[in-house]
Order: sequence, then structure tokens, then C-alpha cells
Amino acid sequence: MNETDKCFEKGLLRKIKPDIENAKASLEASQQNINDAKIHLENKLYKWTLIASYTSMFHAARSLLYKDGVKERSHYCICAYIKEKYKNKIEPRYINELNMLREQRHQIFYGDENVKIKEVEEIEAETSVSIATGFLKEIKKIVN
Repeated sequence: MNETDKCFEKGLLRKIKPDIENAKASLEASQQNINDAKIHLENKLYKWTLIASYTSMFHAARSLLYKDGVKERSHYCICAYIKEKYKNKIEPRYINELNMLREQRHQIFYGDENVKIKEVEEIEAETSVSIATGFLKEIKKIVN
């Protein structure tokens, strides 16, 4: 059983009617988060740049799920679904970065208080914006 099947079995992904309107709304949310990430970057708020970049990628990925008629209840399962269902349509580097940014965001929000969370550096923040922008571009091709 693959990871996506496990997510469906656990109820973290479930089938719904395909919803192109929500798919398009998620693309708009993705673009807005890229805009926010750029503002954070200009203001040297690198941690928030990374979070906004990931949130952009999350909404872009979510648009594919809406298009396919899938509802999510897990960030991990979105990554698993995209990796399994779109591995031949999206550059692997974007899929890997989606998961890596998910993990970094998770550590920032929920990290063990005994573990010092590494500060996000400017180059990481800049890279996250670039990756989110490229990911959204690829997703738009698939949804539209």
C-alpha cells in the first residue's frame, strides 16, 4: 500500500466532487502568499518569507486536489498525493522542495522547545520564493 492509499484509509484524504472553482481560488491564494513572501523578504523577515513560500506551495498543491476531487486533512498527505499522482507532470525538485519546506514550517511552528530552531538565512528565504513561484507556474499549467 502506498502513502496516498494510507492517507485515504486514515481519512486524511477523501474523495469529493471535483471543484474547479476552489482549485482556481487556491491558485489565487497561492499567488497572494508569494506576494506576501516577497514583502517579508524585502523586510528581512526570513522565517516568515519561508512560511509564506510554503503556504503558497500548499495552496498550489491543494488546487490539484480540488481539481481531482480530493479533500485533504494533512499537509503530509498533500505532499504524498502530489508525489505519487504528479511525479511525471511536475519537476521532481519542486515536489522535493514542497516536502522540505513543509518540514521546515512544521519545525518552526511545532518544534521541540529543547531544540534550538535554526534561523532562516537570506539565501534560504530567496530560494523559497523562487521555488514557490516556479511551482505555482507548473501547477497553473495543469489546472488551466
